[in-house]
Amino acid sequence: MSRDIYAEVTGKLVAAIEADPGDPVMPWHRGGANAIPRNALTAQEYQGVNILNLWVVGQLSGFTSNVWGTYKQWKAIGAQVRKGEKSTPVVFYKQVVKRAESDEDEDAETIRILKYSTAFNADQVDGWQPPDAAASTPPLERLEAVDTIIAGTGARIIECGASAYYRPASDTIHMPDPNRFFDTESGTRTENFYAVLLHELTHWTGHPTRCDRDLRNRFGSEAYAMEELIAELGAAFCCARLGLSPSPREDHARYLANWLKVLKADNKAVFTAAAKAQAAVDYIL
Repeated sequence: MSRDIYAEVTGKLVAAIEADPGDPVMPWHRGGANAIPRNALTAQEYQGVNILNLWVVGQLSGFTSNVWGTYKQWKAIGAQVRKGEKSTPVVFYKQVVKRAESDEDEDAETIRILKYSTAFNADQVDGWQPPDAAASTPPLERLEAVDTIIAGTGARIIECGASAYYRPASDTIHMPDPNRFFDTESGTRTENFYAVLLHELTHWTGHPTRCDRDLRNRFGSEAYAMEELIAELGAAFCCARLGLSPSPREDHARYLANWLKVLKADNKAVFTAAAKAQAAVDYIL
């Protein structure tokens, strides 16, 4: 019987949310600096829904490492997956050319088919040592680079008032004064400010002249909840890439019920959200 990867990935996310409905801290808030999952053999970072899925599995399993690899990849670098360890699916899409009638037919359609491999976390193997943690760049030293990237987007950012939001009518991002941000258990005052700003900047990318993100046709009345989930993931992906700890927003908890409703109704919704979040991050960075 074939595996329903959409159902597996969505099920894990729903389980993570339902584990403590009163806790606004999601798997993507727990990563911290350098937390984008990366491959043990190639050192390449995973993309899109794989980031989210590996974060969720890592939280549910209590893993402490963001390094993953297939059985063969771990073996290639001299490590051994322990007997009985459970693998995690890593998805990718394969381009397939579908011809209408014959090989000679010039009319051909290229379709994308979901495929997957299986990966194991570094905590599931023996014989591997992580690189020296001291060599990593402290997150706070990268703030100048974050400012440069944000300025490079050309977004109009207004700092005033007490609320953070993106206003489509004026195409402006509104942020509270930085003095309104404080240290929390999940991040410093500075990290929290940038996490919220990157959330609103992800909303900003949905404008028709940028990523042109229109979710109404597919998600109808739940489009708003999907857009908020995309903004959450976009901010989390950006924070992880820039060495910042993503912080849960104060209004985060009220979206959980809506997210659960969308995710339970559509197993592919989280794939859509992660893909659109990845597109937003690519635009910003």
